[in-house]
Amino acid sequence: MASVLIVDAANVVGTRPDGWWKDRAGAARRLHEELLVADVPQDVVVLVLEGGAKAGVRPGRDAHVRTVHAPKDGDATILAEARTAAERGDRVTVVTADRALDARVAGVGAATVRPTWLLDLL
Repeated sequence: MASVLIVDAANVVGTRPDGWWKDRAGAARRLHEELLVADVPQDVVVLVLEGGAKAGVRPGRDAHVRTVHAPKDGDATILAEARTAAERGDRVTVVTADRALDARVAGVGAATVRPTWLLDLL
């Protein structure tokens, strides 16, 4: 059993008033780079990107970080990733500030933490 951290990139990036809205791809790339060297307690990090942010990081695995491009909305992809990991028996934590998503991932057995938790580790 692994521990998996699923990152709602839009929520995490959106908590920093650093001009991310002018360069969503660059903001996604910076978050990905930070996750590669971050000391998180989970074994695997799943970074979910949507919209213009997808241009910043190619999908696939880099070390312990797996980047997923949401085909439509990020929430549906995050929920699907959480469900799949929980069904495998993994311990799942989702980083999001979205209360509706929070309730949905709790329904599949995932815990949630706020973006500030992750930003404190970066």
